[in-house]
Amino acid sequence: MTLEEVRDLAMDLRGTTESPHHRYTSFRVRGRIYATAPTEGGFLHVFVDEQDRERMIRIDLGTYQTLGWGKKVVGLRVDLGHATREDVQALLSAAWQRKLPKRA
Repeated sequence: MTLEEVRDLAMDLRGTTESPHHRYTSFRVRGRIYATAPTEGGFLHVFVDEQDRERMIRIDLGTYQTLGWGKKVVGLRVDLGHATREDVQALLSAAWQRKLPKRA
C-alpha cells in the first residue's frame, strides 16, 4: 500500500481531516489524531486498542509491530509494503471509532 491509498481510505471516514504533525501527516476526527504516517510513506502508525494490536501482531509480526511512546504502548506500526488494503481499512476504521466523542 502507498500513503496515497491510506489517505483515500482515511478520508472516506466521516469527518476525517488531514494535517501536519511534526514530520508526519496525521488523520484526525474532530481534532483527535487516530493515525499518522511519515510524509515519505512506508509506514502507518494507527492508534488502536490492545485487542486489535495483539490480533494483528499474531497474524503477522513482520508487518504489524507494537508502537510505543516512551514506556507506553499506543498503537500499531504498520509496514505498508506488506499490509493488505482490507487490514489497513479495518485498522483505520477501528482507530477512527475510538477517537469519536462519546455521546451520552
